[in-house]
Amino acid sequence: MSGHSHWSSIKHKKAAADAKRGKIFSKLSRLITVAAKNGGPDPDMNIKLRYAIDEARAANMPVDNIERAIKKATGDDGADNFEELTYEGYGPGGVAFLILTLTDNRNRTVPELRKIFEKHGGNLGQSGSVEWMFNTVGFFSVPKDKFDEDTITEAALESGADDIDSTDEFWEIYCNPGQFQDVKSSLEEAGITFDTAEVTKLPKNEVTVEPSVAKKIMNLHNDLDDHDDVQKVFMNMALTEHGP
Repeated sequence: MSGHSHWSSIKHKKAAADAKRGKIFSKLSRLITVAAKNGGPDPDMNIKLRYAIDEARAANMPVDNIERAIKKATGDDGADNFEELTYEGYGPGGVAFLILTLTDNRNRTVPELRKIFEKHGGNLGQSGSVEWMFNTVGFFSVPKDKFDEDTITEAALESGADDIDSTDEFWEIYCNPGQFQDVKSSLEEAGITFDTAEVTKLPKNEVTVEPSVAKKIMNLHNDLDDHDDVQKVFMNMALTEHGP
C-alpha cells in the first residue's frame, strides 16, 4: 500500500473548503437519505447508513440534520428517486478519474460532467474504462501528535488491518473493506481518535505529471467535486503532502 498514502491532507483541505460553501452538508444529507431509504433507518442493521452517518459526524454535521435526513427517507418528501451511478474519465496527462454520484436525473448529470471534463482538457469515458485501476479499501488517518506508533500498530493490526503508513502529520491505516468496522471498533476501544474513517477507493498505480498539468488536474478535480450530484471524486495522480 506504500505509495498510495498522502490522500488525507488533500481530503482535509477540500472538506474545509466544502464546509465553507455549505455544500458538504447537503451532499451528506442526500447520502444518508438514500442509504436509509434503500436499507432501512437503523444504522446497526444498515452498514451503508452507518458509514454515511460516521462521515457526517466527521464533517461536524449537526445531529438534527442527520436525524432529519433519516426521517426524510420514510416520509412523503423522501420519495425522490436517486440513483447511485459511477462515471469514469480521463484528465490531462492521462490521469484517470472515478466519480461516484447520487442523482435523480442522469440525463442532466451526464452532459454536465462531460462539459466539466471538456472544459479542462479531459473526456468522459466508457463504463469500465477506469474503475479497474482502483481498489476499494478501508482507510483511517490518525494524528501523529496524539498517538505513538506502538499504540496504533497494536490496535490496528490485531483487529485485521493490512498496513500502516506514515506521513508528516498522520498515521494512515488500511484494511479490507470487510474488516472496516472491526478496525474502527478496535481503535475506538483503545481510545484512539481519527480524523478520517471511511471505505474509499485508492489507485493501484499512480501517475506523475508535470506541475503545469497537475494544476489543470486539480482544477478539474475541484470542479467535479463541486457538482451537486457528485459524492466522491477519485483520481490516480500522485499526490504529496505538499501538493501535486
